[in-house]
Amino acid sequence: MDSVTTVLEAMNKAGKPLSAGEITELTGLDRKEVDKVMKQLKKEDKIVSPKRCYWEPK
Repeated sequence: MDSVTTVLEAMNKAGKPLSAGEITELTGLDRKEVDKVMKQLKKEDKIVSPKRCYWEPK
């Protein structure tokens, strides 16, 4: 499973907006990897930020 899928699944399972740190804890991925994946997901318009520093899937 690739990092993008892992991050999206963690966000969907949580059912609430998550910070990058929380995603790192849930997935076990490196923080730099999570930041890279989130940047890619933002660019693809697959995640939104309901409040500063927290993200959820669209």
